[in-house]
Amino acid sequence: MDILIRKILTLRSTNALQCVFIQTINNQKRMNEDFSTGIPLPEDFIAQMTSLLGTNSAECLQQALEEVPPTSIRLNPAYSQSETIDAQPIPWCSYGYYLTDRPTFTFDPLLHAGVYYVQEAASMFIEQAYIACENTGPRRVLDLCAAPGGKSTLWRSLLPKGTLLVANEPLIQRAHILAENMQKWGHPDVVVTNAYPEDFAPLKGFFDIVAADVPCSGEGMFRKDPNSRMEWSISAVDTCAMRQRKIITDIWPTLREGGFLIYSTCTYNAQEDEENVDFICRELGAKLIPIPHPDSWGISGSTNGNDEPVYHFFPHKSKGEGFFLALLQKTEAAPPFKEKKKRNSKKAQAVSGAGKAAAWLQNGDEFKICSTDNDELYACRHTLADDVERIANTVRTLSIGIPLATIKGGKLVPQHALALSNELATHAFPKAELGYDEAIAYLRRDALRLESSVPRGYILACYQGIPLGFLNNLGNRANNMYPAEWRIRTTHTPERPQVIKITDSIENK
Repeated sequence: MDILIRKILTLRSTNALQCVFIQTINNQKRMNEDFSTGIPLPEDFIAQMTSLLGTNSAECLQQALEEVPPTSIRLNPAYSQSETIDAQPIPWCSYGYYLTDRPTFTFDPLLHAGVYYVQEAASMFIEQAYIACENTGPRRVLDLCAAPGGKSTLWRSLLPKGTLLVANEPLIQRAHILAENMQKWGHPDVVVTNAYPEDFAPLKGFFDIVAADVPCSGEGMFRKDPNSRMEWSISAVDTCAMRQRKIITDIWPTLREGGFLIYSTCTYNAQEDEENVDFICRELGAKLIPIPHPDSWGISGSTNGNDEPVYHFFPHKSKGEGFFLALLQKTEAAPPFKEKKKRNSKKAQAVSGAGKAAAWLQNGDEFKICSTDNDELYACRHTLADDVERIANTVRTLSIGIPLATIKGGKLVPQHALALSNELATHAFPKAELGYDEAIAYLRRDALRLESSVPRGYILACYQGIPLGFLNNLGNRANNMYPAEWRIRTTHTPERPQVIKITDSIENK
């Protein structure tokens, strides 16, 4: 299914957005005729929403929750500086777009290459929260509950070069998925960690921004994941609200005085949203910061009947799933983060192969080449090296900077993450352009046979000019170096390519 995406900047005006919105609604109505969750909304939830929103609004919400959820993606700015897109922009996110249809994303090579990310539209509102606090010049940002990576990839797109993003996930299986998605996104200034909030305790006053999309009762998932309706209960809401308070209380000391907390959930109820925000302000020491936005975005304010600057996304009012966000600034005095003095030590030994590995980067002189105990080399920006070391000495790290290579038998074997890195010096490796079927075979980790003109050795496999990963060309065949744990596992093959066409000129239309 080909979907031609073209960026028409004038669509961001209100009138144009309304025109496209009407077209999209017509498409949505046609899809709604065949859509049914088959699982009724919990009666206690209906009663809760009726009490919170009133009868009419609660009924509109119920109706919206029985409709097809919108499909939205966000482009990676590393690949999308010149694209033209013919799709409805998400007004609160610079690189976000609604699709009129949902392809089978698994079979789009550009998704695996990190050209775009499939993300729920409402959650992209964190861009506006960042804009409201970006003039403070953050140096260190923690995304506390980050898996699978939608918000972390957005954070990394928003933050300036040289700002460290720590993307954390407490659950190890989800943390590996987070690491995969962050490596696909390709930015070097990221550390992926696997830790619980209390594990960060030694880093008092370390972070300028903490983003906490806390685990919740999942009311905003009722349409996207109908099974979540069966898991919901009033007692689950109570349990989640208490867990959320503990998470924020545990991480609070790591936020510097004057730093910002972006608190978010995918729920509608006040207990997990407004009441927890009140707790943070009252008990921990914070104030709410308003986020400017036009009324045309359909965002709702506090459901508690006051004028507190908090932001609700209800699917009957805004085009997205359930989402709540509040931007808070820490007012409580906190011990400032103290940089550790470096001890006098012998000159560090040179890392074997560092010079060759640095030559694989566009700006190799900006990076420090380090090695792990497993003979793996990674690159970390010199200006961030001390902060990265402090993180690595405090919590478990899964990925640091740019994973470059593994040393095997005295030789450097390039790591897959290098192929996807924004810093890759693409001239460092010969390239092999793959067609669609070959690209899918590569992503399945099948062996490939390249043209005789392709030299032997490590080859950069590309699709539409975008790197997918490495091949080791032996001549008679090419060994596939795609990570086994990332491969496409289904044996199904679509009848037509399932790709989102992202082109760089109107002439390609």
